[in-house]
Amino acid sequence: MSTEKVKREPLFSTKYRKLLTIPIGKNNPITVQVLGVCSALAVTVKLEPAFVMALSVVVVLTIANVLISLLRNGIPPRIRIIVQLVVIAALVILVDQVLKAFAYDVSKQLSVFVGLIITNCIIMGRLEAFAMANKPWDSFLDGLGNAAGYGVILIIVAFFRELLGSGTIWGIQVIPQGFYDFGYKDNGLMILPPMALIVVGVIIWVQRSRNKELIEEN
Repeated sequence: MSTEKVKREPLFSTKYRKLLTIPIGKNNPITVQVLGVCSALAVTVKLEPAFVMALSVVVVLTIANVLISLLRNGIPPRIRIIVQLVVIAALVILVDQVLKAFAYDVSKQLSVFVGLIITNCIIMGRLEAFAMANKPWDSFLDGLGNAAGYGVILIIVAFFRELLGSGTIWGIQVIPQGFYDFGYKDNGLMILPPMALIVVGVIIWVQRSRNKELIEEN
């Protein structure tokens, strides 16, 4: 009988690093897959709620991916979507309650959008396309990478919208008062939803101009 041992792949091998990093850049869920754009338009007027929203999605997607991966062999195919929704809903409720308990003001700013994480197509897509077919560690990295890719775009958009629209970052005034004394005015258009779409469009253009492969694939 063969006594050969199955070699386990290192936890941070090239394969695993790609699972984590590719969704942040080359295959970003917002700028490449064009998923989760609605929340990017709605919660990016200020940097703080955008950061909290991004962190919430990281928690929900990462944990949900791992749980579905652990349960995948015991989930009947006919009810897999229902099981996925139950897992996501339970995690979103927990996140929402934590925000109300420890960050109530931000929770009020996010309003219904925390609850709408349940229907976020990025989360449902990763559970169905990846977690249902892969091991927990792979699913953990995939969930973390995709959620981080989503969060990075939210934070970038919110940074420029708050800076140019309100002259602040995280609620702190960063544009000197002297600028206003000389006639500088905040760009009110930046706090309107259409500008979020334009900023996302600019990010997509920059990314695709630097990565010709994305243009060729489309």
